[in-house]
Amino acid sequence: MWAYVRSAPGTYVWLAVLFVTTVALHHMSPEFEQEFLRQRSTNIHELSRHPVRVLVASAMWIDGGYWLPYAVLYSVFHARAERWLGTARWLAVCAAAHVLATLISEGALAKAIGDGLAPQSAVDTLDVGVSYALSGVVAVLAYRIGPPWRYGYLAAVLAFYGFPLTAEPTFTDFGHFVSVLVGLACCPLVRGRERVRNPKETAPAPPG
Repeated sequence: MWAYVRSAPGTYVWLAVLFVTTVALHHMSPEFEQEFLRQRSTNIHELSRHPVRVLVASAMWIDGGYWLPYAVLYSVFHARAERWLGTARWLAVCAAAHVLATLISEGALAKAIGDGLAPQSAVDTLDVGVSYALSGVVAVLAYRIGPPWRYGYLAAVLAFYGFPLTAEPTFTDFGHFVSVLVGLACCPLVRGRERVRNPKETAPAPPG
């Protein structure tokens, strides 16, 4: 078990941080928790004032307080991607997906507010979490799977993240799909690593 953790140090350090912050949230009152998270949220208001701080801070908290599902998802997707790509490349995929999906989705929300399609109060929407980075990593893992299984996995990922866009999508749904596209655009980072090391290894399933 320790060897498995050591093979993906970034994944499990991040997961440990999420555990600590989740425990901290459980000791806050509901009112204080909402305000506390809002100050670390990548909403339009905070992005316009403290963009770097909230982009980093928002990835250290989970809105909702359920840590165990993320422990499973991190082990299935993040740890696998980090062992395959190496910590630096894996982190680059995570950062690209998290930052670009956040900025693009919040930009779309700002336009919707300006066009009168969303309320002005949406500038303070609570938006913390690690799902954009996770979505990007889920997508980039498609390059680790050899054909023809790669295409089935990719179709499943696109269907899972694309379906919410077909009926009253939220800006978060849009951000998830953008992060998948960012993950697929990280193809240069996986150059030379496209082949699966063990052909018998089965592909991970998209979360959900």
